[in-house]
Amino acid sequence: MESNIFHLQYAIDTFYFLVCGALVMWMAAGFAMLEAGLVRAKNTTEILTKNVALFAIACTMYLICGYAIMYGGNLFLSGMGEVDVAGVLGDFSGREDGFEGGSIYSGASDFFFQVVFVATAMSIVSGAVAERMKLWAFLLFAVVMTGLIYPMEGAWTWGGASVFGMYTLSDLGFSDFAGSGIVHMAGAAAALAGVLLLGARKGKYGPNGEIRAIPGANLPLATLGTFILWMGWFGFNGGSVLKLGDIASAHSVAMVFLNTNAAAAGGAIAALITGRILFGKADLTMLLNGALAGLVVITAEPSTPSALTATLFGGLGGILVVLSIVTMDKLRIDDPVGAISVHGVCGLLGLLLVPATNGDVSLSGQLIGALTIFVWVFGASLVTWGVIKAIIGLRVSEEDEYEGVDLSECGMEAYPEFVSSK
Repeated sequence: MESNIFHLQYAIDTFYFLVCGALVMWMAAGFAMLEAGLVRAKNTTEILTKNVALFAIACTMYLICGYAIMYGGNLFLSGMGEVDVAGVLGDFSGREDGFEGGSIYSGASDFFFQVVFVATAMSIVSGAVAERMKLWAFLLFAVVMTGLIYPMEGAWTWGGASVFGMYTLSDLGFSDFAGSGIVHMAGAAAALAGVLLLGARKGKYGPNGEIRAIPGANLPLATLGTFILWMGWFGFNGGSVLKLGDIASAHSVAMVFLNTNAAAAGGAIAALITGRILFGKADLTMLLNGALAGLVVITAEPSTPSALTATLFGGLGGILVVLSIVTMDKLRIDDPVGAISVHGVCGLLGLLLVPATNGDVSLSGQLIGALTIFVWVFGASLVTWGVIKAIIGLRVSEEDEYEGVDLSECGMEAYPEFVSSK
């Protein structure tokens, strides 16, 4: 009887990992649609190319070396072979927690779930550097980011390794349930380093400090992308429970889904109201970013807050993201999609809110963890971007930027019927 229970738990938890991983993979489509909607028509093909290519690069680099750096052990280069059923049952048989205890699932499902998180971190970079970066410079950075930079900070956090042999973040009281800092703030830190070296788009800022809006070409597409991300986030946070096959875990998954949705709604409402107060209009782009901000905030700890608290946390994110986007423009940091504000600033907020509902986590531990992640990712990314800039350059020519990078980088336009013939 006990053996049958473990077989069932193994099947349920493995299947749950795979389904949640597929949901997170679907977020790649969300990022692609969101970014394609928020850039100008002349840059659409290139941004879509980046999103598909970065996902493929992330999957390959994490397979080759990223997973081994982050968690140690052998990777699946020679195939998984047959599962050792006796070994799996022996690891769990006789434990007092039994069926109510730890996760039990296929290692292959764990890798699949982890690899789509890597791609998410890299997708954040894509939108921030849009419309003026060389495609191949971006893809070279993707190789380093997904193969080394992200896995290193992942090893110090989820992997439990000590930071340069000095201390472990978990011992300091750091916790990041599903990746507000480990995934989202890390992606934003890498993006910020690239944006600072890249500079703003031509015409974004005037000579006297004026800020010029550059509207996206397809807001329906951006809205669709936001809903896809909202849906995929249930796998992002829900899968991070790591288990489904008992009553306690199933209830935890349900609460995580509930709180994730509540935070997104709170963020959207708060951003909509904040935009109305500041701009006098209902700003759709702020509404979309507000929903994403709420999702980023709750990702650090979606299991312990009440639904009302999660809504309030998301609301704080929705207010903060609007203020942050406005501030970034005043600092002349050009981020076409608001990725640094959504994922970076709100990722930090999510980490700092964890101790409010989780007594096992300290504020000092969260601060140290956030600082460690940011310093490593920003510093390593700055060096990587700098090397790429010295070798092949980061930015397209002024003429190519004016004409649009679709033609110069990809040789085709996303909306050719909109272009008048000469």
